[in-house]
Amino acid sequence: MAALILRLTIGPMMVVHGMNKVRGPGGLEGTTKWFASLGLEPAAVHARMAATTEITTGTLLTLGAMTPLASAGVIGVMTVAAATDHKGKGFFIFKGGWEYVGVVGGTAAALSALGPGRYSLDGARGKSRGGLRPSLFSTVLGVGAAVGMLAASRRGDGPEAASEA
Repeated sequence: MAALILRLTIGPMMVVHGMNKVRGPGGLEGTTKWFASLGLEPAAVHARMAATTEITTGTLLTLGAMTPLASAGVIGVMTVAAATDHKGKGFFIFKGGWEYVGVVGGTAAALSALGPGRYSLDGARGKSRGGLRPSLFSTVLGVGAAVGMLAASRRGDGPEAASEA
């Protein structure tokens, strides 16, 4: 039951978060401009990929399908957010800090450790087990993908460069 509650909390939140990138104020164009201001290039590709990842992983988590992979996607998106938009702003989210993204990423890792639970598509397929391995898989894949993406996609005039000037 705990896994179901976590999935029904984090999953829909991620879907709405991704939909906001597409249909929120400014739409995808506004998200693209925001990503460009963070130093992510090509910003249009990153805006679309972030929205797609959030909507897809949120849907998968809600359904309890491919839970370790879905958790890895959430961890990756939250790692990128912590390293870009929330970097250097401290802990508290009301000051722009990394509190929120840390809790969401940690919850995704915990969900992999817990497993999707009985009331899930993974559970119906007999793949409802969690544990250390799924959690490590999700964490290493998510953080690794984020680090790789940031290494390949950051240009020198984002917020980090501005703080060094």
